[in-house]
Amino acid sequence: MSSHSPTGEPHGEVGTAWSTPPGGPSGPAAHDNRAGGVVFAGVLLLCSGVLAVLQGIAAIAEDDIYARVGSYSYELDLTGWGWIHLVLGVVAAATGAALLKGMTWARFAGIFLAALSLVTQFLFLPYEPLWSIVVMAIDVFVIWSLASWPERAG
Repeated sequence: MSSHSPTGEPHGEVGTAWSTPPGGPSGPAAHDNRAGGVVFAGVLLLCSGVLAVLQGIAAIAEDDIYARVGSYSYELDLTGWGWIHLVLGVVAAATGAALLKGMTWARFAGIFLAALSLVTQFLFLPYEPLWSIVVMAIDVFVIWSLASWPERAG
């Protein structure tokens, strides 16, 4: 038995370069470009979304967690901020889960939501400065990871 096709080219041998189909790998190795940055962004977006939901619930309940640091030009009452964080957190967590499932629409939605979260956290600085700065850094990592995602061929 010959391991050559009718055209004379070898194919299908296990453990050799001939077992790679034309056009590149099609198994788990084909998803390596997505596995790095997009999974990182998906996990960060999912986690920051869940934390934003908890942050929103605490603000809606007007918990003692938040104390105003000083006066600020962009003043909004704590309950308003709570609802903003709650809604943004739910949508961000859902988008993070969609990124982990490999849905391509979630890339642009993730960039938009991370940018929106970055602005909201900046405006929320007087209530929780350290936490807002940490979340803003996470948002920058999410935007960077999703913006550097290579386009899929085909």
